[in-house]
Amino acid sequence: MAIVNIYEAKTRLSSLVDLAATGEDVVIGRNGKPIARITSLAPPKRSIRFGVLKGRVKIAADFDAPLPGAANAPSGRR
Repeated sequence: MAIVNIYEAKTRLSSLVDLAATGEDVVIGRNGKPIARITSLAPPKRSIRFGVLKGRVKIAADFDAPLPGAANAPSGRR
């Protein structure tokens, strides 16, 4: 990862961006000191796909029915 002079980076920007897209970082410097870095971006997160498990998950008919003995149990509320 050599330091590329800022003037050279201006003239070769597209080739330096292509180099960064392959995964190699490009450091741009002024007077031999690094001042910026061109690097590739992380791939975007996968989007949520709804309905992937449709037909594979079964929910019981009494899913939301109260549990036995739950009416007499203390709720913890005041």
